[in-house]
Amino acid sequence: MNNITHSQRYLPHELVTRFYAVRSYRSGMSVSFVCRKYKVSKSSLMRWNRQFNGEKDSLRDKSHRPLSPHPFAHSETELKWIRDIHRRNPHASVCEIYGKLRTDKGYSRHPGSLYRVYAKLGFTKQKVTRTNKQYTPKPYHTPSQIGMKWQMDVKVVPKVCYTGEYENHFYQYTVIDEASRERFIYPYKEQSSYSTIDFLKRAVSYFGYKPHILQTDNGFEFANWRDFSKEHPLDRLCTKAGIEHKLIRPRTPRHNGKVERSHRIDQERFYNYLKFYSYEDLQLQMKRYLIRYNSTPKPVLGWLTPLEKRATLMAQL
Repeated sequence: MNNITHSQRYLPHELVTRFYAVRSYRSGMSVSFVCRKYKVSKSSLMRWNRQFNGEKDSLRDKSHRPLSPHPFAHSETELKWIRDIHRRNPHASVCEIYGKLRTDKGYSRHPGSLYRVYAKLGFTKQKVTRTNKQYTPKPYHTPSQIGMKWQMDVKVVPKVCYTGEYENHFYQYTVIDEASRERFIYPYKEQSSYSTIDFLKRAVSYFGYKPHILQTDNGFEFANWRDFSKEHPLDRLCTKAGIEHKLIRPRTPRHNGKVERSHRIDQERFYNYLKFYSYEDLQLQMKRYLIRYNSTPKPVLGWLTPLEKRATLMAQL
């Protein structure tokens, strides 16, 4: 008995092993001998012996599904809500579904419960297995007050989304407040310092306040990377407005991780399904998506939306 390892004791035994172990025990062999021979525990052997009725199939495992539903399980009404919202929004994330249920239906369960039901209903996507070595993130200080730091970046609008007659290029300028995760986005036809200056002014007008620190990468629209001795138009505007312009380390986009991650969300939730025929149409659809993004609960904010997080932080001032 003592020779049985912990892993052997709890491994699921094959039906043939169970059958011969019970038959050996009933033929008169001792319990210790049968357990050593077939590498089973005494409790399992006794359970199989009680279960055995002469047929080998009687030793198969029975279903562990409870006969009655759990008292705290999702009701049929709640399941109908989830199915209906998923049918109307098949590409929405679990966070968006949770926000809609909480706002429209008064759903009060934990987000983890919704995710388990969502997966049980078969609505979650298969995860892609990564073979490359994962980067271990370093500690990062996130401001606890709004307006302390903004991250700004540019994303190229995929060409496949444009259905117009003439060939045009479009760019999405993005700024995100690190504390509240609230974002402002706006499309432009060119990626230049002129667009950067115009976008920053629009962002200050949208948020209603200016940041203490503006963090960007080293792109030509943000810095004179060929000659750092020359002052960039963005630096002149920041100096005039009393904003500190901070450049991240070259070729390390993870240092601007919050805005980079938001761009990936844009690709998954917006650009994968976007079709627009003109610049004005892109402006309208991007404006609607911005409202949708800032109204979606986020786990990092304690399942608050960026707008709710901003209101909470404003109340603490």
